[in-house]
Amino acid sequence: MTSLRLETDRLLLRNFSEKDMDALYLLLRDEEVNTFLPWFPVKNREETQKFYEQRLADKPYSLAICLKEDDYPIGYIKMDTGESHDFGYALCKEFWHKGIVSEAGRAFISQLKKDGIPYITATHDRKNPKSGGVMRQIGMKYCYSYEEQWQPKNIPVVFRMFQLNFDGQKDRVYQKYWNCYEVHFVETGI
Repeated sequence: MTSLRLETDRLLLRNFSEKDMDALYLLLRDEEVNTFLPWFPVKNREETQKFYEQRLADKPYSLAICLKEDDYPIGYIKMDTGESHDFGYALCKEFWHKGIVSEAGRAFISQLKKDGIPYITATHDRKNPKSGGVMRQIGMKYCYSYEEQWQPKNIPVVFRMFQLNFDGQKDRVYQKYWNCYEVHFVETGI
């Protein structure tokens, strides 16, 4: 795997490594941080290691968000390489509301464009509008909403789907979630 390293004014974005397990454990065990993420908080370091191996290790677009001053992960930013090019992020709550994910997102998006990724999508729970705010701040546009029986938490969730096209196809909208879920609609005023 080619390693990726990006810098912003305050941040260093880099691939995760085994040395990051303590920081990752602190992020993944926090119930508040993981409320709107598609997994339960981890209970121990073994679960953290498993999460790392399945979701972060050897994934070119799964990066630790670190402050430049100490290179210690305070969150992550990622893009799945499947057809949705799903973009996601999480941040330790003591760093919320400081523009960190938006700053990391802009640098990350710049790299994705350079690498020829045609678009990214992202979804957020309607009950978590601040995540949608981050999506808007990095240039993503709201496309539609859909209701899903969300797994593994097994709760009904209305998700808002955002997209950002990089290749000039301004009207392209990723339709998989619209087509997959019976309850789908466009909200106004988003």
